[in-house]
Amino acid sequence: MTLSPSSQELDEIQDFAAGRRRATINDIARLARVSKKTVSRVINRSPFVKPETRERIEQVIAQTGYAPDPQARGLAFRRSFLIGLIYDNPTPQYVVNMQLGILDGLKDTGFELVVHPCDRSSPTLLADIRGFIERQRLAGVVLTPSVSEDERVAELLAELDCDYVRIASVELDTPERMIVSHDRQGAAAAGRHLAELGHRRVGFISGPPSFRSSHERRAGFEEALKAAGVTLDPKYVREGAYTFESGIACAEQLLALDPPPTAIFAGNDEMAAGVLQVALRSGLRSPQDISVVGFDDFQIASRLWPPLTTVRAPTRVTGRLAALKLLAFEDEHPPTAEETVPVLVVRQSSGPPQA
Repeated sequence: MTLSPSSQELDEIQDFAAGRRRATINDIARLARVSKKTVSRVINRSPFVKPETRERIEQVIAQTGYAPDPQARGLAFRRSFLIGLIYDNPTPQYVVNMQLGILDGLKDTGFELVVHPCDRSSPTLLADIRGFIERQRLAGVVLTPSVSEDERVAELLAELDCDYVRIASVELDTPERMIVSHDRQGAAAAGRHLAELGHRRVGFISGPPSFRSSHERRAGFEEALKAAGVTLDPKYVREGAYTFESGIACAEQLLALDPPPTAIFAGNDEMAAGVLQVALRSGLRSPQDISVVGFDDFQIASRLWPPLTTVRAPTRVTGRLAALKLLAFEDEHPPTAEETVPVLVVRQSSGPPQA
């Protein structure tokens, strides 16, 4: 590809070629009309440089006789071909599906995935994340709820000049750094479903309050019930932890009430499975005596008995989109916002209440 340098640039190139001056990486970037970061990618054989851009940079390097200093090169190109997943989610299947989705997006790119579980409540959270990024020299990071909702983490990544994508139920960052999961919309579908079936005494088991999704799912569920003329009575609301065990504990309390709810919406499938187990132990039939609805549509949902009505959140697709966003940063052409839309999947665990 032929360049059209100015007369001043031609003089500079001749000086470099004759050895009168020594070209630096900044000179190459300026003469090739690209960023220093893009020059580093070409030098380090990154696959994420457009062929025409690579050709232009290589032409300038050849014309100037530029030879990167090995030590300076190592300092300038600090990143590895590793993408990090940082999570604090207590649901194992969520983490597995997210990893599979990210790996789908990284396939055939030369990038690999490394994972870092964390505890958002830990006083060493930020130091631990900093150490993870610096040790691995990460090219980018995917943040999942609830750590994705922590502004301190986003600020740390910006300070470290580490690209990142946040997954959350609402928009928390610039569009190119966000994938919005719309949990409120999915929970509203669950609320409409139970109201249309005729349920009036409805229970709700939330996730932990540290997760924005817990509040979004309750809000969407409550709004849909209210639109149908149904009130979510606070006595039928319990706080869970997105775990099977917390689903059992909350269901035991709800089903012991007089009168008990005729339907329970659990904030995820793990807790919904706990509700079904308590109902079975109590001699209750589902959906005849108690309708149960979950959220996520993980594998467990279709393998329970009865198969679980739930809101399908496309976690694996979300992981793939997050990886593609990070790769777009590597190509210096970040895409626009990506959204995933949850949908209700009706199975045998929900039905009209008994008369």
